[in-house]
Amino acid sequence: MIDVCLLGTGGMMPLPYRALTSLMLRYNGSSLLVDCGEATQISVRRRGWSFNPIDVIFITHFHADHISGLPGMLLAMGNADRTEPVTIVGPQGIEHVVRSLCVIAPRLPFELRFIELDRAKDSETLELCGLRVNAFKVNHNMLCYGYSFELDRAGKFDAEAASALGLPVQLWGKLQNGEVVEHEGKIYTGDMVMGPPRKGLKITYTTDTRPTDRICEEALGADIFICEGMYGEKDEESFSKAKEKKHMTMYEAAEIARKAQPKQLWLTHYSPSMIKPEQYEDAVCEIFPGAVISKDRRTVELKFED
Repeated sequence: MIDVCLLGTGGMMPLPYRALTSLMLRYNGSSLLVDCGEATQISVRRRGWSFNPIDVIFITHFHADHISGLPGMLLAMGNADRTEPVTIVGPQGIEHVVRSLCVIAPRLPFELRFIELDRAKDSETLELCGLRVNAFKVNHNMLCYGYSFELDRAGKFDAEAASALGLPVQLWGKLQNGEVVEHEGKIYTGDMVMGPPRKGLKITYTTDTRPTDRICEEALGADIFICEGMYGEKDEESFSKAKEKKHMTMYEAAEIARKAQPKQLWLTHYSPSMIKPEQYEDAVCEIFPGAVISKDRRTVELKFED
């Protein structure tokens, strides 16, 4: 089970009615945060979630609306009695940028650790907090990454196969957990008593980019695909601004979802000039019926399919 909360849905600047785009995941006692613009900690409080369990913070890129709230968030975490190390993942240079921002937060009660993504690679896979995380480059006007979070699910335990092998019940749990066991001089492994892997859970998150084939590949079969929809108007001016500033329209995001077929598309990162993004919902859903015009703190509990 993974709790997913889109803390904010705004781009460029926080507004009285719309926080900046940020994502928070909770799994197995840990929290993971993606992006941290101004006042992100307020959205966490409004959702009623805690700062203390945030073990990893992922940064997509170094524009202010995605990282300038980090000192305040780290201070809030310290005030919540956080003492364990916090890992920060981001583009090359992330440690220098964060250390510079944290001049105003010099006495944190926990260690900061950094994972700098290799600029020479188009993607990197990390194992963090029990999840597999794939960081992939997107197409913005500076180095920027999207992130996919996956939780695998093992196959079903085959009790008949275990019994046929003559394995005592006391060893079944170890094999289910992937351990190698020895019984009566023979070695047994989990693949001998487990069925094929079942469908796991997947969340793909990307903002601040033009459409790319890689985004489509990453969103393929996702339970939730969170993608920017900076502009909703269908006029030529909006498409020209999207191309010029390396952003995406709602309709371009929906086209990616139509190809990738996630269960849901959550649109986010709206332009401050877009007062009522929901007015474009019908037009977007004509392209991809599973599209959602997200609002701040949209939350879902993802569970494995039975």
